[in-house]
Amino acid sequence: MATKLLETYKQKIDSLTLVPKGGGCFELSLDGDLAYSKLATGEFPAEEQMVTLVGSRL
Repeated sequence: MATKLLETYKQKIDSLTLVPKGGGCFELSLDGDLAYSKLATGEFPAEEQMVTLVGSRL
């Protein structure tokens, strides 16, 4: 997913930080704001869903 985000928005993303954690947690934050939480939805998101979400915030 990180690769797809960087390929798609390479001119618009200033930085990308991956923070490995356990326990089935997947969260996506943009500029410090939580944009998606697997813990809240119970579902791991599709890659395209996250690419679209990031694009809408750039």
